[in-house]
Amino acid sequence: MDLDDMPKVMGDDGQFHAVDEAVDLSHTTLEGWAALGLFWVLGVTVFYQFFTRYALNDSAAWTEEIARYLLIGTVFVGCAMGVAKNNHIQVDLLYRYLPARAGRVLATLVDAARVAFFGALTVLTGMLMQKMGNYQMTIIDLPMNIVYGVCLVGFAACTVRAVMVMRVHLQRGYSVLERPETTMDDR
Repeated sequence: MDLDDMPKVMGDDGQFHAVDEAVDLSHTTLEGWAALGLFWVLGVTVFYQFFTRYALNDSAAWTEEIARYLLIGTVFVGCAMGVAKNNHIQVDLLYRYLPARAGRVLATLVDAARVAFFGALTVLTGMLMQKMGNYQMTIIDLPMNIVYGVCLVGFAACTVRAVMVMRVHLQRGYSVLERPETTMDDR
């Protein structure tokens, strides 16, 4: 790339001229907004804990436990966002050396395994919630099933998103594993 082809950020007047791209949040998924909301509640809780501990010298005991549960919720709900974008860690080296047909079959099996995995986790989390019954949180007098319920919603969202990703891969005839230069938005 020639220097003349690059964007000019320093104007003839010697001033810095840069324009940021417009922020586009239209592709943010429902679970992305939910994870962001949980994250902000987590941030407020941790700030409250910090403030009561160091400014008031009287730490709020409940914040430690609630912050832990909010972090769990953020991860499990946010996981569905990663599934929807198909951004989870993957090894695509094998697909470079496989024949195209074998790569297609293997990629389809990976998609099916992902759907089965998240579906099984959804069912197992529901079964765990039934066994937990009336088990209460340690410090707060709330049922632990609230935490497991958020995990269940996260796993269910992962299952739905995995089915959607598999459907996109089947419709277009290839997956990101086979063509790593593509994304879920390339349709």
